[in-house]
Amino acid sequence: MVKFDDSVGYESQASVSGRRVWINRCSGGDAIGRNPTGMKFLRLFIVSFGLLCLLQATLNITLRLTLITKRNLTDSCAAVIKNLTDENEKLKRTQDIFDEYIKQGWFYFSNHLYYKSETKKSWQESRQDCLQRGADLTIISSREEQVFVRNFLSAWIGLTDNETEGIWKWVDGTPLNTSYWHDKEPNNANSNENCGEIGYHGKLNTWNDKPCHSENYWICEKMVM
Repeated sequence: MVKFDDSVGYESQASVSGRRVWINRCSGGDAIGRNPTGMKFLRLFIVSFGLLCLLQATLNITLRLTLITKRNLTDSCAAVIKNLTDENEKLKRTQDIFDEYIKQGWFYFSNHLYYKSETKKSWQESRQDCLQRGADLTIISSREEQVFVRNFLSAWIGLTDNETEGIWKWVDGTPLNTSYWHDKEPNNANSNENCGEIGYHGKLNTWNDKPCHSENYWICEKMVM
């Protein structure tokens, strides 16, 4: 009977296992898995790279927002400058027109211009002259305006009851609400006093009714453009 040596087979198996372990260590197969310092370095590198990417993205967004804001501010400033330039040109044109009216003998009060004639005409002729000047006979709409206009002394104003006796209206068709008639006026003397004039008697109430065909100075009024 032939006998086999089991110890030889066992030693051969142990020898093979030893060689495998030795080869594995020499090849570095478990170097990273068994090296904590290497793993920490790798993690630190990944985290740092991620933070750098995040910082870059933040800087890009901030830069874009800054550029957009700057562009918006530039556009806004340009719009403001244009508006100011337009307003300045408008004011200059208004000033030129205003100066021209002053040279022609107009007076300024509360955003209105007033002109008193140097000759006398009937009420209707006086109104026609005002219309040719781009104005109309003056309409007195406040106490302050009454005080101002009465300084022109006796002159036609844009007040008449030609349509209906006793119903006084202004030349723009509005009814007379607040009046400044002189004592016992209007009295429609001789039944033909249908046009209003303003005078100066040292007090507030200075209106008088007078025949429309009578000749008198007149006062034109127009708004400042």
